[in-house]
Amino acid sequence: MNKFSLGKAFVPVVGSIVLIYLLLPIFYVIVFSFNDAGRNNITWRGFTTDNWSNPCGAPDVCEAFSNSILVGVVATIVATVLGSAIAIALVRYRFKFRSTISLMLFTPMATPEVVLGAGLAAQFLLAGVEKGIGTIILAHTMFCISYVVVAVKARVASLDPSIEEAGRDLYGSPGQVFWRITLPMLMPGIIGAALLSFALSFDDFIITNFNSGTANTFPKFIYTSALRGVPAQANVLASIVFLGALALVIIVQMVGINRRKRLASR
Repeated sequence: MNKFSLGKAFVPVVGSIVLIYLLLPIFYVIVFSFNDAGRNNITWRGFTTDNWSNPCGAPDVCEAFSNSILVGVVATIVATVLGSAIAIALVRYRFKFRSTISLMLFTPMATPEVVLGAGLAAQFLLAGVEKGIGTIILAHTMFCISYVVVAVKARVASLDPSIEEAGRDLYGSPGQVFWRITLPMLMPGIIGAALLSFALSFDDFIITNFNSGTANTFPKFIYTSALRGVPAQANVLASIVFLGALALVIIVQMVGINRRKRLASR
């Protein structure tokens, strides 16, 4: 007969508690997206699907959401391109102040967001730049580049140089070797860095609040609505983002599993 072991039960119990703790806010958001809310969305008033049929029913919610999507996409594209190029340069080339530049790239990651946001706001003010969507994109691009460099740099360092040398031995030009060999091998790291950048940009509130002016984003909308209860339509949009991200992760995992099975069967 197996005896009860406190040590064996500890990890599953603690793991379950942590999982519930992490998923409880998401569960709340999804459930209250179906709430028949009146002036506030704090208490449960009844089940309805009207919020899902009209997610733009709350004033300004879709405008704020579309602004966050726009900022996230533009900042991600710019940060991914620049960050990937910087990562390749730092790993593959030797130049003056290389170590200093590599260290300075960690500064936005280590600096508190409130300090970073205030510093950027002061710079825009001194330069006479009007705050809006453009300044948000510049601010988000700045801190996203650091995360892209870190992610892609690790991928570049793990590449086998002999594969690229084989391409050059087969009379491939530097451009052909990069586009047909180097870039495809870097693509998993670049895609991961891009997804991380978009998540950080879409979720950011502090830096955005300092540098947005009158422009509204989804996190700012949520913050200003929190006192009276986040509108159910905002919960709908947040649920769509979560479910979309979850579906993307599942698809990527399934594609990876199928690819590994095909390779194993050869």
